[in-house]
This record gives sequence, structure tokens and C-alpha cells, in this order.
Amino acid sequence: MKIAVVRETRPAERRVALVPEQVAKLIELGYDVAVEPAAGERALFSDDQYRDAGAEVAWGADHAATIVASVQPLERERLQRLHAGTALMSFLPTNPPDAVRTATRAKLTAFAMELIPRISRAQSMDALSSQALVAGYRAAIVAAERLPRFFPLNMTAAGTVPPAQVVVLGAGVAGLQAIATCKRLGAVVKAYDVRTAAAEEIASMGAVPIELELGTLDGPGGYAREMTPERSQLQRELLTPYIAAADALITTAAVPGRSAPMLVSRSMVEQMKPGSVVVDLASEQGGNVEGSVAGTELTIGSALVWGGANVASQMAGPASRLYGQNITNLIRLMTRNAAFDPDFNDEIVRGCCVTHDGSVLHEPTRELLEGQAP
Repeated sequence: MKIAVVRETRPAERRVALVPEQVAKLIELGYDVAVEPAAGERALFSDDQYRDAGAEVAWGADHAATIVASVQPLERERLQRLHAGTALMSFLPTNPPDAVRTATRAKLTAFAMELIPRISRAQSMDALSSQALVAGYRAAIVAAERLPRFFPLNMTAAGTVPPAQVVVLGAGVAGLQAIATCKRLGAVVKAYDVRTAAAEEIASMGAVPIELELGTLDGPGGYAREMTPERSQLQRELLTPYIAAADALITTAAVPGRSAPMLVSRSMVEQMKPGSVVVDLASEQGGNVEGSVAGTELTIGSALVWGGANVASQMAGPASRLYGQNITNLIRLMTRNAAFDPDFNDEIVRGCCVTHDGSVLHEPTRELLEGQAP
């Protein structure tokens, strides 16, 4: 059995699917591990570190591999070269659906890390949560770096400098980590989320929950349900004074497979104070902030708006460690009797498997493909 770790080819992707410390764990399970040269260099892991951990470092690592691990899906040409039955483990966005179609035609078994079920038994494999943790921390650091004032309270002989006022919208994994980091930096933090448990979680991080007296919107898998246009407009109106008073705003609301909800209008941002900072972690999914652009810093009114793009990759080392452990734990689950043998009756395996033996098993993806021209 062989696990191949490929070098990511997308320029913005700095993460790697496995780090050296995880190689030994997989060798203990009975796998050979092959790593393409320089696969980990952008995450600051050298080829020698992989060799010292017991991996082979060579081009063509994916040749005759049982499992090919990556962060982003492989290109069509690489997928077409793999042997039928090869297992793929990566994030696997279905729009555009090219990688899914190619994997289906090549009879590859593709597991999508973003589809790991949100159940307690799968927490150690939940790559969305692990990468959101990194993104939330990064969002707080970006806000602190770009805000032209202190985050913490400072009392000096020359006078008192009040703490920065931060508002966080969304209290999932990324939002809670952003709250915790801003609090550690000394800011006063207020936060809002539409889910029932959010207020308690926000308070547990030391922040003040924003109470809008609107109904909660709990949805499946721990995510929020989609808002009606009327509810969305009322929520924006009620949030406006909180955002206008903030020095920094961090938005983190996103649901896999759907466009991010527009929580903050351009006019709301225009009411913020000069020098204010807005960090939109959901820019790649359409943005929580009207006018934000993924990977771009721009000005709206007097505020700097930072649109996040592949934010977890901006802290590639810790993001890779966490993602690699997610991959390792998933492989361990699928290893039975010293062989790679996924049990498709297992809720986790079935939930994250998109393609197998020439068929699309994930129903929403199958419906999407059937509705689009090949």
C-alpha cells in the first residue's frame, strides 16, 4: 500500500497534505509514503525532513499509489494518468465540476474533505473546522496589523489609550477563534450569530453577545439556515449602529456549497470611522460584506476592506499540520486488517465519498452534474 503526497501546483496554495511527523504514523499502519520533491517547502517542511521520517522523495510519487493526498484536487491530466481504483483525498469543490467528472470517468474513488459529516466521531477528521481555526486566528491578526491604533487598553503618564472596539459576525469555529485572539490582544469584542447556542459560546470567549431580538436560524450540521430577504434587511438595520461604532469588523459567516450571506451593506461600511478595518473571511464565497473582493484590499468610505482568499494557506505550517492530521485520521478509519479497505456502510466514509467505481455517490453533486452540460 502506498500513499502519495503531491506538490500543489496552484500558486496561492502553500499547504501540504501531510507533514513529516505524520509520515511515521502512516508507516506504522503498514503504508509506504512517497512525497514529491518540494511538496512541503512552501509550508517550511524540507525534503530531508520527509526522508528522515521514512518517506521516499521522488517525482511520480502518485504512480501506482493506493491513496493520493493533496489539499486541492489534481489537474485533469494527472487524474487521467492514475490507475482505476486509486483513492483521492482532498478538498473537492464541485463547481466547476471538472475534477469530479474526470475522477468518475477514470473510476477513481474521490473523498472530499469538506464533506466529512459534522458528527462527534468525525471531529478529528473535520478539515473544514481545522482550517477555519487557522483562518479565524489569521483574521484577527490581519485586523490588528492594519488598524492604525492599539488593540489593548494602555494607561500611561501621558494619558490613557482606550482599547479597540471589535465586532465579529459569525460564531462558528473561525468566528470564535477570531474572538478569542482579539480578546488576547486586549480588544473589547462584541459578536453576533443567528444560531441558538451562539450567545453562550460568544460569552465563553469573553466577548459580549449582540442581542437583536430576532428569531434563531439553526440549520443542519451546525450551520445556519438561509435567511429570507426581509429578515436579512432587518438584521442589517439592527446591526448598523454596532458596526458604525466598531474600529474593526470581522465577518466569518459561510456555509459549504452555498454563497455566503451578505450581512453588511456598503452603506453600513461607509458609516464606520476613518481608519476602520473590515476583514471578510467569506469573500471567496461571495462575501459577507458588499463590495469586498477575495484577495484584495480596497477602501469603502473611510474603511479598509480586506477580502480573504485561501486564508488558511497564509499560515501554511500550522494549517498543514492540522489538515495532515485530518487526512491521517481518515486513512486510519479506512484501514482494516492491515489493508486500505473503506467501509462504505460507515457514515463518515459514505458521507465524504463523492465518486467510486465510475459512479457519483454524493447525491447533491450528482444532481448538479446532471443539470450541467458535460
